[in-house]
Amino acid sequence: MDLLVTYDVETVTPQGQRRLRKVAKICEAYGHRVQKSVFEVVCRDTDKVRFVAALRDAIDPTQDSIRIYHLPVHALDDVEHLGKPRPIDPRGALVI
Repeated sequence: MDLLVTYDVETVTPQGQRRLRKVAKICEAYGHRVQKSVFEVVCRDTDKVRFVAALRDAIDPTQDSIRIYHLPVHALDDVEHLGKPRPIDPRGALVI
């Protein structure tokens, strides 16, 4: 399945800054960063369950927001990109 994940984590407090780093690390484990708080993720259903559970555990739902867009299959293979090139293969190996 193809997912687009965006997040907005409160960073005014040290706890918020830690949550932001944790959310970013979780997203990096499952997908490719395409902008500061935007990730493209290609995963199986079982991986998505673990991914969402990890994100849910990492945030403060009263302060933070994560949006997960479910895209049609292979939607990430046909992305129009403007500006500075960032060659990313959404189905390629993750570099951590």
